[in-house]
Amino acid sequence: MSPSSSSTEQAQARWDELAAVVGSEHLRLATPADAVEGVAPGMVIEPGDAAAVAGVLSRANQAGLAVIPRGGGTKLDWGRPPRRADLVLSTARLDRVLEHAWADLTATVEAGCSVARLQAALAEHGQRLALDPLWPERATIGGILATSDDGPLVARFGSLRDLIIGITLALPDGTLAKSGGKVVKNVAGYDLPKLATGSFGTLAVITQAAFRLHPLPRDTRTLTFAAPAVEPLCELALAIQGSHLAFVALQLRAAGSGASALDVGFEGTRAGLDAQERAVLRLAAGVARADPPPLVWRAREELWRGREPGVTGKFSVLPSQLAEFCAMVREVALAWSLVAQALGVGHVRLEGGGGPGDALVGALEQLRADLEARGGTLVLLRCPQDVKSRLDVWGSPGDALPLMRRVKAQLDPVGILNPGRFVGGI
Repeated sequence: MSPSSSSTEQAQARWDELAAVVGSEHLRLATPADAVEGVAPGMVIEPGDAAAVAGVLSRANQAGLAVIPRGGGTKLDWGRPPRRADLVLSTARLDRVLEHAWADLTATVEAGCSVARLQAALAEHGQRLALDPLWPERATIGGILATSDDGPLVARFGSLRDLIIGITLALPDGTLAKSGGKVVKNVAGYDLPKLATGSFGTLAVITQAAFRLHPLPRDTRTLTFAAPAVEPLCELALAIQGSHLAFVALQLRAAGSGASALDVGFEGTRAGLDAQERAVLRLAAGVARADPPPLVWRAREELWRGREPGVTGKFSVLPSQLAEFCAMVREVALAWSLVAQALGVGHVRLEGGGGPGDALVGALEQLRADLEARGGTLVLLRCPQDVKSRLDVWGSPGDALPLMRRVKAQLDPVGILNPGRFVGGI
């Protein structure tokens, strides 16, 4: 038997083992549409429950297969390209709302359930998961947890790390680890819900999560203020943050062309909203009021559209530095736009005018250096491969990288999960 024949038989044996776990109808050859950042996998597998996910990972771990977890696929181009991709593990069949304990304001849901589907189920009892991530119709619970995608309601209700109360993870060795919520069992002292949130699928595969819920609001109101320059709006935002106003969302929209706008969101009764509006208008004396655009609280989705080449990234600054950050962006880029929510974290888009990526790379290098010198961060989310090959999308990890590598080595010692995609090439 030739070496090539032996290798082919071994590969076929591995696929047969995986098919035995999920059923042959749920394992298929990958197509060009399954590629991740230009890296083509060999197969795509769709387990139907947490035990099957664990079984798939155990066999992949033994065979040394690189596994790329995938939910709705809305953020697969975030992060570094994987060093290799043998198997895409889709959570498409893990799409159930397992429990809605409406009297306790909690819900448990599988990782492949879309955010919109979960919200619709919760709304039947007048409740919600109080966040507004990108593309909720397609984004899945596992995906928003892995990428820590929160949205404008973080100003009032906190981030995903605050809303998640329990999680079930499938580890590469086939262990199902449960932590938090109603579950007693814990693993090695790790706070697994917070550890998995924002880990980009490099530590384990999320199979289900439990959340604390909030009631649907009785009524809502959005007030929008506009100005030719961003500075008076940033001053107004700081005044609102320093007041006793009970806003649920605060958002600045700015761009290199056109006026800037500040959106303030409130929830409550009609009388309460009227009182909040009067208080805001007193603070905003001298700033023009405007009509909020449709879907105003999904404004950051527009940053993923525009002229190419373009780069969309996530930044963090102190709220008091936001006007300075806008000035930095204005200095390095001819075409730019941003949406800042909770006014310290936001998304920014820079465009290169249709030419090569050299100008974009230079602008991003300068912007990141200026930000990091002030204690801020800039992570590149969506950008051309030319730019991504020349810049570290994550930026400086500071002194956290050694600890992150130790955690990775503890949970995924063979390194099969999303290899190379996360900070420091983890």
